[in-house]
Amino acid sequence: MKRSETRDVDVLIIGAGISGIGAAYHLKANRPGTSFLIIEGRDSIGGTWSLHKYPGIRSDSDMPTFGFGFKPWTHRKSIADGHIILDYLQQTVDENGIGEHIRFGRRVQNANFDSDTGRWTVTTRHGDETTTFTGRFLFLGTGYYDYDKPFIPDFPGKNDFEGPVIHPQLWPEDLDYAGKKVVVIGSGATAVTLIPSMADKAGHITMLQRSPSYVLSVPAADPITNALNKVLGHERASPIVRRKNIATARGLYKLCQKYPTVMRKLLIANVARQLPKGFDTDTHFTPRYNPWEQRLAMVPDGDLFKAFRTGKASVVTDQIERFTERGILLRSGQELEADIIVTATGLNMSAFGKIALSVDGQVLNMPDHTVYKAMMVSDVPNMAFAMGYTNIAWTLKVDLVCEHFCRMLDHMDAHGHDVVVPVVENPDMARGPLMDLSSGYVQRGIQQFPRSGDSGSWLVKHAYEMDAARLRGGPIEDPGLRFSSVKTVAYAS
Repeated sequence: MKRSETRDVDVLIIGAGISGIGAAYHLKANRPGTSFLIIEGRDSIGGTWSLHKYPGIRSDSDMPTFGFGFKPWTHRKSIADGHIILDYLQQTVDENGIGEHIRFGRRVQNANFDSDTGRWTVTTRHGDETTTFTGRFLFLGTGYYDYDKPFIPDFPGKNDFEGPVIHPQLWPEDLDYAGKKVVVIGSGATAVTLIPSMADKAGHITMLQRSPSYVLSVPAADPITNALNKVLGHERASPIVRRKNIATARGLYKLCQKYPTVMRKLLIANVARQLPKGFDTDTHFTPRYNPWEQRLAMVPDGDLFKAFRTGKASVVTDQIERFTERGILLRSGQELEADIIVTATGLNMSAFGKIALSVDGQVLNMPDHTVYKAMMVSDVPNMAFAMGYTNIAWTLKVDLVCEHFCRMLDHMDAHGHDVVVPVVENPDMARGPLMDLSSGYVQRGIQQFPRSGDSGSWLVKHAYEMDAARLRGGPIEDPGLRFSSVKTVAYAS
């Protein structure tokens, strides 16, 4: 086995997706003397936006807030296609000289913090080559899902089906579905993206769902945003547009939380008016749960409903009995004929990129730990992570975390500290899941992650205004943090 030279830097960023790129920008802009590397397991930047190749891949948040706060979104579409988002990320990398800091094709196997040196050692693998990197800080921009293994239920009779069975995360770029009968299993964001994107080319496409989800039609191009950009220019308009969109998104979420019955009726009525006359909305678009117990599925300009109105797409609400040679047999006895079956059945969650994290050689069991300020982990020194919101644009959280991270480094340098570690003051503090959605992927996988506390800096609420107050405006010094020099490193075990 070949072993190459070790690199030592101030900050090791894991992941060259939107979170890692954001962290790199903030370090370059706010701490130009700080050395850093981005370690990326794949051969390209972009994370989600370069991984997924399925038809219609697009944002499910508005791009003026999903984009970075430091780089205004200039495309006229607020709900943008994946390739446009990837171009935006590449521009960010190129404009800020971030590319030279990225090490591609290095999959992180493990990371260990050494208390004697106050540094992390990260071991990566590329083919038969192992490379180690060391750094004072570890910043994890690894997202929360498994890039390698999506969630695919073990459908009875799956091997009997004579056509291809495809998960969107593993989409073959050469798939020819022209004139074919396609069945898409699922009703979430991916399914409602695939249906209208494939409808024109496919012979017919059917959305097969076990139960409905909430679907909200939003304008692909926001006329207010585009008007402000035209009058004020992108730089001046961007802060106004972001405030508007944040207020709208948070207002909708809070209304759903406070008045679930009323909002349920309004959301379903909004769907019903866009469907053909006589469409069975009660069966196909009336969810069993309250709004925002799971993410709302956004559809730009109601394109999903247009596909239903034209007759090129249809929806079936039933349960799968088994796959057959010709398609899918349902519990009702109906058989859906298919040439291609797409299993838009969701993702598998993965904590911190499946990296084996340890302190002084002791492997950490993440569920035993508690999240601090939604960006650090109790008893884990010199480590931060960026994990976006579930109810508003992901990147809003990334920007806040990166700002606070840079301020923390400034504070430590000013006071001569080498090490910082969050320590839970109250061992009897109640703890809960890091995410509180009822979605299947969350219920299956959230137990892998560190947990939220119930108060103060330990509480995770997925509330932008709360995080903005404590991460952007709040002090660095906190009862939950312990600062030290390498010679006097001490933290709870």
